[in-house]
Amino acid sequence: MNWTVHLPALMLAVPLLGAFCTPIVALGGNRARSIWSVLVSLILTALSLFLFFEVAREGIMVYVMGETSWNLTLPMGFAYPVRIIMEVDAFNALIAVIGCFASLAGVLFGIKFVDRFSGKNWYVALYFLLTAGMLGMVLTGDLFNFFVFLEIASAASFGLIAYWRDRPESIEASFKYMLLSQVAGMMVLLAVGFLYGRYNMLNMAAIGNSLQAGLPEKIALVFLVVSLAMKCGAFPMHMWMPDAYAEAPSSVTVLLVVVSQASLVVLCRILFSVFGSTMALPAISWTLIVLGVMSMFFGVTMAVVQHEVKRLIGYHSVSQVGYMLMAFGVGFLALGNPSEMADYGMASIKGGIFHMVNYMMYKGMLFLGAGALYYVTGTRDLDKMGGLSRRMPVTTVMFFISAAAISGVPPFNGFVSKLMIYQSSFAVHPALTVVALVTSILTLASFVKVFQSAFLGPERTELKKVREVPGSMIAGMVVITVVILGLSLFPTWVVSNLIEPAAAALVDKGAYIGAVMGGIL
Repeated sequence: MNWTVHLPALMLAVPLLGAFCTPIVALGGNRARSIWSVLVSLILTALSLFLFFEVAREGIMVYVMGETSWNLTLPMGFAYPVRIIMEVDAFNALIAVIGCFASLAGVLFGIKFVDRFSGKNWYVALYFLLTAGMLGMVLTGDLFNFFVFLEIASAASFGLIAYWRDRPESIEASFKYMLLSQVAGMMVLLAVGFLYGRYNMLNMAAIGNSLQAGLPEKIALVFLVVSLAMKCGAFPMHMWMPDAYAEAPSSVTVLLVVVSQASLVVLCRILFSVFGSTMALPAISWTLIVLGVMSMFFGVTMAVVQHEVKRLIGYHSVSQVGYMLMAFGVGFLALGNPSEMADYGMASIKGGIFHMVNYMMYKGMLFLGAGALYYVTGTRDLDKMGGLSRRMPVTTVMFFISAAAISGVPPFNGFVSKLMIYQSSFAVHPALTVVALVTSILTLASFVKVFQSAFLGPERTELKKVREVPGSMIAGMVVITVVILGLSLFPTWVVSNLIEPAAAALVDKGAYIGAVMGGIL
């Protein structure tokens, strides 16, 4: 049997194995635990690449847990969708690859970053559990199992955000995230209940195949949009994000960024692949657009006044999520009109997906860079830093690359994705582009402040003994920086070979349903 058919299942099995075997492997000491965590991450990253290339070659992969067929054939001859399936197309395969690279970077960075603290066995176990939850959210084809993986990721996040349990701020951030996650989880469960009560099915493709534009569907869609917008950090439900990102270890924050985007991935899947043009309501589209505009503006204005580097980057996360929400809102607005879809809808969706990929990489690198600053200085206050470029040249260069990328400075990858969003949003209303441009200008201004405060300027006397961070931490930052440079240096190839197939897979509801439903469509 060709082992590649089991790749979707292996994407969950490997991190779960890593999580549950860590306490046993750790009996061999810190070195054994570190080797184990790196080995598991490398295997998982390699599997994600195999999965991506398999999807690129063969098309959509549908994997049924424990069976060859996803539907149960009843004695009367009816086929009923009851089994757990995973669906992998060009869209979520791309996100899975990026997520695995981020997870690998966090593992490498965390080897030394948390070495000074206790509880490292549980740290590694929860880290892989969080990775498994993230991948399950991205790859599942079942609404209830999305809820299960969402809860797995949330539970692991609670412990990791509160890893520095002697800091009251960490406990508060974890508690705040727990409250919001539980509210969002209940809303998702209510939405699943509405759809299950209507169709007696949980499979997303089967629901999409039978979907009608009724009141239960509208209520379910509202619950899903609100809850997943909360989980990805949209204003005004963003209050958890700066606290959680600031208080979690930087090696964890890089993965939390991807987990928040996993919620946005599922929101896009529900909007475009499940509900599609049947429920392309202008009210939902404009809700996403307005949430995006407010997230951009309020996120960046809060960021520019911050003096703590991780909180500043955390508020920029709210701002960057706004770009994606606006882009997907514009794309959903055009979904019901083929001419508008060809005109600006697909361009907006491609820009949103490209920005999602870029965001997970440059935002992860910025948090790792902030973690490196904290590691060598013992502070996150920009007013207590200065002149570190002389002592940390490698970190300085990589932080500069990611800061330029998030600010949309050409020729970095952030410029390309933002340009695509500017052009498509202008077709809906010029004011959307104006807000996005102003946000980029303020983003650049705030990161100029960060770079000047931390890396340039006069060298502080108390920091003259600072040295570059250990090699494993540099390796973690290099992993992400290489991906950023690849996305920046070959934008045409990236858009043509990665982004366009992902966007096409996302909006092609018929292909999604046909691949999953097979002969019973």
